[in-house]
Amino acid sequence: MSAFPGRWVSESAVAGTTTVDVASRSAVDMDGETDVALADVQGAALAIMRNVESVIDGKHSAVQIALTVLLAEGHLLIEDVPGVGKTMLAKALAKSVDCSVSRIQFTPDLLPSDVTGVSIYNQAERRFEFKPGAIFANIVIGDEINRASPKTQSALLECMEERQVTVDGHSYPLARPFAVVATQNPIEMEGTYALPEAQRDRFMARISMGYPDPASELSMLDSRDLTSPLSRIDAVVTGAQLRGMMSAARSVFASGAVKEYAVAVVRATRDDRDLRLGASPRATLQLIRAAKAQAALHGREYVLPDDIDSLAVAVLGHRLVPTTRALGHRSQDSAVLIEETVRRILAATPVPTGSQGRL
Repeated sequence: MSAFPGRWVSESAVAGTTTVDVASRSAVDMDGETDVALADVQGAALAIMRNVESVIDGKHSAVQIALTVLLAEGHLLIEDVPGVGKTMLAKALAKSVDCSVSRIQFTPDLLPSDVTGVSIYNQAERRFEFKPGAIFANIVIGDEINRASPKTQSALLECMEERQVTVDGHSYPLARPFAVVATQNPIEMEGTYALPEAQRDRFMARISMGYPDPASELSMLDSRDLTSPLSRIDAVVTGAQLRGMMSAARSVFASGAVKEYAVAVVRATRDDRDLRLGASPRATLQLIRAAKAQAALHGREYVLPDDIDSLAVAVLGHRLVPTTRALGHRSQDSAVLIEETVRRILAATPVPTGSQGRL
């Protein structure tokens, strides 16, 4: 019997918060999971996308990549100018899944301990007790992550890669699933700090929202006149079902030919004349994981080279650093240059054809 009979309805309300004072709240470690057939992943994913798109108008591609990253157990970076719905997308995605959610508003005075937690001395028991920070949640929304100092940004490095927090010599594992959905403003804007390369490399993908089309912007004036659309959506997938969907995505088959294609694309970024820094081996791993999740979203049991092509810019783009010569005087257009470079590399890399994509 399908794991999702009829309509996908959550078993309880999402535990959402809005400030960093959620440090006293710990995440739900979902050891159990609901077995989800690969055919059911597509239906469940469509339910989540419909939920999110009832809040975010005209951004189907951004919503699909965000969901792909979530199923691939990665972290998502949403970069764009203020006011285009970055935080709204992160909130809608988090609210569509029934698990613990926290939100951290990154500011220049935010401390690393606000993120990870701190040990406090208990005078009654004469011992130190660890008080979890806001990172202890299943989905963590990091709003305007590049407004915090580099010292605070670095507090996320261990969390995002090793899925644990080390405080005063003790390591505390984070619950699973665990995902960071962070927003940031373009680095040219005032009051921002550039994310270091090591931080950017821990995000599986980066997307931009862009401005809405006229019809979507006009519709927004009516739909958000009196209430926020976030108040009208509920979770459509339980935490156990989400874990089952992640397991199903991991089981998607990636052939040797497709893996070789992904490696060739990533290695080409390291030798490209226009790039000072190419993609890391971590990028190769995450490109394949994202491709498996995208195949699952489309109801396929195997990865196609097209999955690699469609995700390459989102997965690799934020990890690449162009040379000064290639950039020239177009500092404002570095993202455009990087996208053009990735697409040029894809066009020049031989693609597995015929049955090779499935063997």
